[in-house]
Amino acid sequence: MNSRKIKTWAWVHKWSSLVCTVFMLLLCITGLPLIFHHEIGHLLGTEVEAPKMPAGAPRVSLDRVLDIAKSKHPGRVVQFVSQPEDDDGLWFVTLTPTPQATEDFKSVAIDARTGEVLAQPKFDEGFMYVMFKLHVDLFAGLAGKLFLGFMGLLLLVAIVSGVVLYSPFMRKFDFGTVRREKRPRLKWLDLHNLLGIVTLVWLFVVGSTGMINTWADLLIKYWQHDQLSSLLAPYKNEPIVAVNERASVQRSMDAAMQKTPGMKLSFIAFPGTSFSSPHHTTFFVRGNEPFTSKLFQPVLVDAKTAEVTAVPKLPWYLTALLVSQPLHFGDYGGMPMQIIWALLDIATIIVLGSGLYLWLKRGNPVPASPRAAAHEARVSGGTAQPEPASAMKVQA
Repeated sequence: MNSRKIKTWAWVHKWSSLVCTVFMLLLCITGLPLIFHHEIGHLLGTEVEAPKMPAGAPRVSLDRVLDIAKSKHPGRVVQFVSQPEDDDGLWFVTLTPTPQATEDFKSVAIDARTGEVLAQPKFDEGFMYVMFKLHVDLFAGLAGKLFLGFMGLLLLVAIVSGVVLYSPFMRKFDFGTVRREKRPRLKWLDLHNLLGIVTLVWLFVVGSTGMINTWADLLIKYWQHDQLSSLLAPYKNEPIVAVNERASVQRSMDAAMQKTPGMKLSFIAFPGTSFSSPHHTTFFVRGNEPFTSKLFQPVLVDAKTAEVTAVPKLPWYLTALLVSQPLHFGDYGGMPMQIIWALLDIATIIVLGSGLYLWLKRGNPVPASPRAAAHEARVSGGTAQPEPASAMKVQA
């Protein structure tokens, strides 16, 4: 590679890195506790679990569950109902002033066997909520998500340009060389490059999945416009289904589960919400295998008649979104994978911090050979790493 190309790539690497570094550092720091959100929830006492009961214990009707939840918050409507992936003895009911509300919500956790209210968890406060919101949208809604997505794009540019620069920089050195005998800046430059290249694949995967996650709201809206609109054609001249006109939710769920044998319920979106239509109660079911448990299959049930009207396959872009979300946080392999993700996240924080250090110390000359100084000048002044960035979980 000639000197002109090296200079161009160095400029790309430096400025793409500098623009996104502070935000990537924030996302790395907030992403670290999110990797262990279940474990931290247990320590803080915020995780809700259903009491142990014999297998096959009778269950309360879902209609009764909803009545119990609404009695706790009169005047609100049920927006979503969900079950934890590993606990089908528990219902989480989300209630809002209107079906479209996003921020003003109340949650009620109800035992599926007894109908007992176990808790009214506050998911919109506390340490983990702050970490999640900073990580997902900087408390700025869709604009914050799209901004972080752009920072993720700059991060990928920084990674690619860093890889291009690494080869000429290390041509005269053995892989893994860290020159400890020189001044600190040279040592941190070598460490920055070494950690960056060692964690390259993970950094690219986590950075790209984080960027995809920031598009979740837009992808869902596009899916509704692109595919659901054709399914709603028969309802074109019909008014929105009123709450008092809806059929039994238990009967609707039974019909949905009969259409998808061997699958488990994940969550229910009620008419008018962002994951359903004005005329349907939509049931999202998932598989039982580690991979298929992350993929949702929607089942649209007529809210008035409790009849299944469509079981549409998710398009490729929503499948990619659903696959990227657990991969982003290391949710596929249990605790061992979470630990690996955390260690790589810490390595990323070191890379980002060392990049900032190299930039701030760029004016301090390092006494070294002309060849070494030239190599350093070509690649210093940038960072190349990502975050366990925004996971916007499709959740109810």
